[in-house]
Amino acid sequence: MGDHHHHRIGTAPHSHRVRSDADRRYLATALALIVGFMIVEVTVAVVSGSLALLADAGHMLADAGAIGAALWAWHLADRPASGPWTFGFKRAEILSAAGNGITLLVVAAVVAFVSVRRLINPPTVHGLPVLIVAAVGIVVNLVAAWVLARANRSSLNVEGAFQHILTDLYGFVATLIAGVLIVTAGFERADAIASLVVVALMLRASWMLLKASLRVLLEAAPEAVDLADVRAHLLEPAHVLDVHDLHVWTVTSDLPAISAHIVIDDSCFLDGHAPQVLDELQGCLSGHFDVEHSTFQLEPASHYDHEPGNHC
Repeated sequence: MGDHHHHRIGTAPHSHRVRSDADRRYLATALALIVGFMIVEVTVAVVSGSLALLADAGHMLADAGAIGAALWAWHLADRPASGPWTFGFKRAEILSAAGNGITLLVVAAVVAFVSVRRLINPPTVHGLPVLIVAAVGIVVNLVAAWVLARANRSSLNVEGAFQHILTDLYGFVATLIAGVLIVTAGFERADAIASLVVVALMLRASWMLLKASLRVLLEAAPEAVDLADVRAHLLEPAHVLDVHDLHVWTVTSDLPAISAHIVIDDSCFLDGHAPQVLDELQGCLSGHFDVEHSTFQLEPASHYDHEPGNHC
């Protein structure tokens, strides 16, 4: 016999909606800043012959894609659960984050290949335009980072977009230094070196996104959850004899879930005490862990001996 309880921890639905709408506005504002500057940057990169600026623009394109995907994922996540989609489309956010991580890998590979070629045979690069655009880029990314810092960064999409903009900021600093070296010392290889720095930053951001998204897609327990600790808390209530088939996973950002088989004294089913044990288990979870959705199967000790596929 299974006992099921759904408990949402956090803000009320109305305040959650207000928070979500505000986050969308922050994302849309950052997207407008990024796209507007990216168009200017590509134009200057082509005119000046700077690969570093083009690499930065490629990274900003990935950032724009990340923010656009976050906005689209929010739209999908708001669609109600129906038919076979029992969780709705809440995992769309995770899929977009994984896709963005893969896109970053592709862009990084292309830029790295061209950068190495230009490091060996450096073309003529006009340093002054590079210097000016990089300085403006730093300002644009600082503003975009400030806007996104106000959004809910517990969302993988928001945090991914925020980290990408920070990476852009560091990339523009590297490009600025390259522009200074080209103007003052005529060291044109600095442009290719700055491009490789941007590649390294893109690889790091890609790894962080893919690691986090694949952890969710492969149903791993959230990093902040210690399974041994969860098991210990579930064993605390009186009459609980054992806990097995314990699973903790994440549906999407801010939506952790847990299921477990709880072995209790046979007498609890005879005297009507089982619902109280369930209440204690739920109270323990909500008091110690931020669990949104939990399902417990309460079973007598005699059931485990013949339960199909029983395991710890």
